[in-house]
Amino acid sequence: MNAIDLLASQHRSMETLMEGVLDAPEEARRRLYAEVADQLTMHISAEELLFYPAVKAARTEDILLESLEEHLSLKRLLADLLKLGPAEQAFEPKFKVLREQAQHHHKEEEEHLFPKVRGLLDEQRLEQLGGDMIALQTRLKLEGRPRDNVSGETGAAAPL
Repeated sequence: MNAIDLLASQHRSMETLMEGVLDAPEEARRRLYAEVADQLTMHISAEELLFYPAVKAARTEDILLESLEEHLSLKRLLADLLKLGPAEQAFEPKFKVLREQAQHHHKEEEEHLFPKVRGLLDEQRLEQLGGDMIALQTRLKLEGRPRDNVSGETGAAAPL
């Protein structure tokens, strides 16, 4: 699958999943949040380890650096939420901030980064990159709970 199409599809899936978290009963909320955290962690990992390095160019560097800072903010929120129970008072407002920041990040990528990337990489490279990203995400999921790694990634933005 084309890397840009993959990422945009994952954006929509995560946004839909996030919409149901706060309306769910407490036990379902815990399970749904764990799924959101895993999906978001795998998505961020694929972008940071494969997509961003592949598209790094003078015309994208400023967008990528901002995206990495947004990832750091998302990771910090994820890590905070993983320490909270869904019934705790801070869970809902913190989750709303996570959802809003994720939606903002997705919009920025889709409106500013992806159009530039389409001009930088040909369809064959985008397909290869998409396949590599799916393989990485599959491996992360098979290794266990991807969300468990996020707490160790909150000190600074990932390097470009």
